Amino acid sequence: MNKRTKFTTSIILVLIGVVIGPLVFSQVGKNTASTIWGSPSESASVVPSKDRPISSLHDLNMAFVEIAESVNPAVVTVFIEQIFKVRQTPTPFGFPFSGDPFREFFGEQFFGSPQQQQMPREQEFRQQGLGSGVIVNSDEGYILTNNHVVAEADTISIRTFDERTMPAKVIGTDPKTDIAVIQVKAANLRAMKMGNSDQLRVGEWVLAIGSPMSANLAHTVTSGIVSAKGRSNVGLADYEDFIQTDAAINPGNSGGALVNLDGELAGINTAIATRSGGFQGIGFTVPINMARSVMESLLKHGKVVRGWLDVSIQDINETMAKAMNLKNAAGALVGDVTDDSPAAKAGIKSGDVVIEINGKKVRNSAQLRNEVAGTAPGTTVTLKVVRDGKEQTFEVKLAELPGRVAANGVKQELQDLLGFTVSPMTPNLAERYNLDPQGKGVVVTAIDQGSSAFRAGLREGDVIRAVNRQRVQSVAEFREALKEVKKGDTVLVQVMRQSGSFFVAFEI
Repeated sequence: MNKRTKFTTSIILVLIGVVIGPLVFSQVGKNTASTIWGSPSESASVVPSKDRPISSLHDLNMAFVEIAESVNPAVVTVFIEQIFKVRQTPTPFGFPFSGDPFREFFGEQFFGSPQQQQMPREQEFRQQGLGSGVIVNSDEGYILTNNHVVAEADTISIRTFDERTMPAKVIGTDPKTDIAVIQVKAANLRAMKMGNSDQLRVGEWVLAIGSPMSANLAHTVTSGIVSAKGRSNVGLADYEDFIQTDAAINPGNSGGALVNLDGELAGINTAIATRSGGFQGIGFTVPINMARSVMESLLKHGKVVRGWLDVSIQDINETMAKAMNLKNAAGALVGDVTDDSPAAKAGIKSGDVVIEINGKKVRNSAQLRNEVAGTAPGTTVTLKVVRDGKEQTFEVKLAELPGRVAANGVKQELQDLLGFTVSPMTPNLAERYNLDPQGKGVVVTAIDQGSSAFRAGLREGDVIRAVNRQRVQSVAEFREALKEVKKGDTVLVQVMRQSGSFFVAFEI
């Protein structure tokens, strides 16, 4: 063996040692082996195998293989079909027309009378779509998927891992979190155990399972890590607390499973961030704790019942934190507090910064909104706030969120009237739209392309700095500036875009 061969062999052995060493020594000094498999659950029929340590690359490989084998039968392909009916009215040049020589030859029995020819015709079109779903209750046949997969469907069917196709019906949907529950009636279904997404850590390995692109690619398994947690202001739903992963997710994976190394359902895959339409290493997943809460509410109440403080809140930047003598920019700044609201009754005031809820640190306004919404109405929560540089604690009994209030603090009626949604400026939105994070105003995060505001030139990513010549720096001020508007009124907004500042006027 020459020197070069010896050197190459030594390098390979060192690399193998680097990979295997931590895995072997991670078991030393522990009473039990590292948990690779979850324990059986009464509600789950996919039963993970026994816990065991990982002591070699082969063991690690087999762990992934056996996790995929155990959970794949709980993932289904969801087929949807939409039916469109289009009424067609013949033009003056439609065929056949008066004086047509073929009509004279064949007669009206073949073509129909001129009056019949001018009657509108209704033509039916069918559009098919595809997504994924996860069986979470085998006895009742409940399946979790995304709202956007089934929202517009006229018919729904699913195909199981063992190639059975059966009709499904919608039990309930929640557009605000993009979660839906559908149901099938069938025997021998296999369900997946639901985990605890709060315990998921950045850097953990996860598997994504679904049907990307087409039914021919059903039950595709990809692997990656948890890239981040608590992603919000992505613009996909009203209530966002996404798990971000680099496990490959593509169109068709929506509604599929994100699985942890315990073989448990960690989340429902929802969307990807892409410029090409395909996988680019950024996927978003609804945490299973949020999806479970939505499902339980839909099954119990037929709708999602959410807690409510009745305040407007926004994120805090470094400049605001310095001006308010805060330790850091974490927390949620309270804007408007509605009179006689749960927050007002408890003593919460405008300008308070909520830094904890029930002992849990509050990072930003989206997290606080999600925590409150995920708590049952009537529950008393403990809020720790900073007021005038001093910490205070308040006990607040939550009310029920009315059905017509949007998550961003803007009344749903106003949001529908305007045809667009706004959010406070945050670092995530600034990065997403290439904006100045220190900029003043509210950001347009979604806009209906059929709205008068869109036709007038307003676009997603624009920053609204004034409404009817009144400066706005928060969602609360935006709402206040528009509180008297009604249908038929004209609204003038000052907009900041990369090209500069300009005005847009539109009738609502």
